[in-house]
Amino acid sequence: MLYNKKIILGITGGIAAYKCAHLVRLLVKQGAQVKVILTPAATEFITPQTLSVLSKNEVIIDFFDANFNWNNHVHLAEWADILLIAPLTANTLAKMANGLCDNVLLATYLSAKSKCFVAPAMDLDMYQHPTVKRNLDTLIQNGNSIIPAESGELASGLTGEGRMAEPENIITFLNEYFLKGLPLSGKTVLINAGPTYEAIDPVRFIGNRSSGKMGVAIAETLANKGANVVLVLGPSNQNIQNSSVKIINVESSEQMYDAMLSNYTDKDIVICSAAVADYKPAKVSDTKIKKKIDEKDFLNLELTKTKDILSELGKQKKQQVLVGFALETNNLIEYAKEKVKNKNLDFIVANSATEKGSGFGADTNKITIIDKHNKISNFELKSKHEVANDIVNYLIDILNKK
Repeated sequence: MLYNKKIILGITGGIAAYKCAHLVRLLVKQGAQVKVILTPAATEFITPQTLSVLSKNEVIIDFFDANFNWNNHVHLAEWADILLIAPLTANTLAKMANGLCDNVLLATYLSAKSKCFVAPAMDLDMYQHPTVKRNLDTLIQNGNSIIPAESGELASGLTGEGRMAEPENIITFLNEYFLKGLPLSGKTVLINAGPTYEAIDPVRFIGNRSSGKMGVAIAETLANKGANVVLVLGPSNQNIQNSSVKIINVESSEQMYDAMLSNYTDKDIVICSAAVADYKPAKVSDTKIKKKIDEKDFLNLELTKTKDILSELGKQKKQQVLVGFALETNNLIEYAKEKVKNKNLDFIVANSATEKGSGFGADTNKITIIDKHNKISNFELKSKHEVANDIVNYLIDILNKK
């Protein structure tokens, strides 16, 4: 959920600041864009250079830094999707609660219209002090969210509540915030994508021209709209940007069949966009098949049908919304309608292999969606990411009508 989110991390002068190197790394790993602001006191606990390398951005400390114009806090505040202050010391907390502004972080906070999260970190008795509690209540009343301090051993040697939440728990807290209100929040999705490779011998295979671009784009769009996505991916060099997508890598149609069937029963939505081979070699040679000099100019290769994944899923279908794909060179609508009926689909995404700018390997696609009532919806040629958005929005409409 943090993919492409713009996050300002404000670090104040507490011992827990040392954890922020790991926190920045986790944020970046989630796909977030991170800019760090240090209070002057925070530089005593963690170096700007470390945070700059990890965030891939210059770290801001002072209004008068060479690379920082005095009014840049306004632009920073406008840029951010969220402001995260971790650790939050009692000193900075008091200043935030009372509107004081004596450093770049506080100026950015007071200028920000985006959501602010704070992760307090202080000693046991300090965290329980009535003024600290009042200041935290004031922050909540002002629309900020508190990431609760955790219990454990504190820097003073005492044990109790006051430790800054662990970086992993902060990430979970932020992800849950962004999940709220998303149209597919709480939905589980199983999707396959890419080609399958059917072995002839240890070095050769039967395959197809599918790149997996369309299926990967759909998987990421589903995740960006809040779904919990499992992607069964055939041989493909596509990079999945959204780290929340769980990937199961497979190669053959048999492996894809097993992965899809074993992950099927507890899913709300299942989408079969992969270009699964219809046939595979009946026998696979254990060694490389050699070309013999006295051999004729052709090699007979006996093929056998592969298991029909979509058909089997349709037979086992219970509460799931089941979506298929149809790529044809002719009679597209006719074949797609048959597939919807024969395989018990809720709808099918059909496209032509001969349409210019459509089909395998292209960055664009032109689709027609046909539902189980034979309603046909046509879409214009678009980028595959835009097409993915159209497909997912169509899916959301179906879910809303159920």
